[in-house]
Amino acid sequence: MSVKDVVTERFKKLCDERKITINELANISGVTPSTAYSMMDITRRDISIVTIKKFCDGLEITLGEFFSTPEFDNLEQEIK
Repeated sequence: MSVKDVVTERFKKLCDERKITINELANISGVTPSTAYSMMDITRRDISIVTIKKFCDGLEITLGEFFSTPEFDNLEQEIK
């Protein structure tokens, strides 16, 4: 699984836990819905750390809390 895949899965899980949609996350984070849906699109590979930070702010969690999961710890190295 790629870093981008883990990021999107993490946001989906956090939205499910809070019973909000990706669109609602975008609204509370000050991000356009098109940016949110673009990030969640599996065919797109790029993801902005600024967008991640805005989503974390909207969810009232820190970047440390967001990235502190076994899924991030177990990612394979990007440099091969």
